[in-house]
Amino acid sequence: MTPQGRDGLGSGSTGEYLSGWLAHARDRIRARTYQGYEGLIRLYALPFLGELPLKDVHPLHLQSLYASLMNDRVPPISAGTVLNLHLVLTQALGQAVAWGVLDRSPVTGAQPPRPRRPEPAVVDTELTTRILAAARGQAIELPAAIAIATGMRRGEILGLRWGDLDPDFSVAHVRRTLQSTASGPVFEDPKTRRSRRAVALPRFLHPYLANQREDQARRRAELGERWQETDLVVDSGDGGAVSPVNFSSAWPRFLRRSGLPHVRFHDLRHGHATLMLIQGVHPKVVSERLGHSSIGITLDTYSHVLPGMQAEAAQAFDALFPTG
Repeated sequence: MTPQGRDGLGSGSTGEYLSGWLAHARDRIRARTYQGYEGLIRLYALPFLGELPLKDVHPLHLQSLYASLMNDRVPPISAGTVLNLHLVLTQALGQAVAWGVLDRSPVTGAQPPRPRRPEPAVVDTELTTRILAAARGQAIELPAAIAIATGMRRGEILGLRWGDLDPDFSVAHVRRTLQSTASGPVFEDPKTRRSRRAVALPRFLHPYLANQREDQARRRAELGERWQETDLVVDSGDGGAVSPVNFSSAWPRFLRRSGLPHVRFHDLRHGHATLMLIQGVHPKVVSERLGHSSIGITLDTYSHVLPGMQAEAAQAFDALFPTG
């Protein structure tokens, strides 16, 4: 797609422009990201802005769109979803300025909602022990153990290959992620540079990995030519990839069946980070294990752990300078 000047895209409808921008962006972003962009524009932007000439879009149109989505819809659209729509429109209409189609993006004058970030669910040592005990011998056991022991994301765990592990199971190298798209699961590069990382594995995880390797060897022999040689650590039973959607559906069923409290699989990642911080692991190290783009994200996400660490810091100072 190329800009067509004031008499082209600028004089057309917003819907035409956004459709053209999506076509332009499709080969420049990850498949899952494109799927999210397309859904936000199709479901929320086009019904409200689609017929409006692009050159006539005003910040108040966007402000009205955001308010309508949050107040007039049944059920209302969440503040987080509206913020994501705002971020997509920021990119799309910012590109219109870069192409010379608009002088100024109307998004710059609109204020999106500020969703409140919920505190991560508490996944402590007692709950992780119960989860692993209930998962023993089930397909969910190894992914849960990896998430608890490393803080890796679901897609990173499902995309992990044996070749990504050091021979002695001491380190896992995160090199890809398995994501769901409209056309099925696809392997993608990690989203950011810091997401591509090496994660030291605790000895706790070694028996889980060894058992999986033995179990895969047994199933490979039983299935013969039906076995898929993917080298994946976590497989669907025949060596093939596990669908992230199916995995996410199986997780709450496992919790209900086992009488466990409802926590997201992603909360195991939060549990790992929280336990490491409580144990005194430096936030910088925790940030690197999680693959956060900055330590600031780690500190912000796990601020609920920091008050106790602050008290420990004060006590440490008092030990250096006793008052009596």
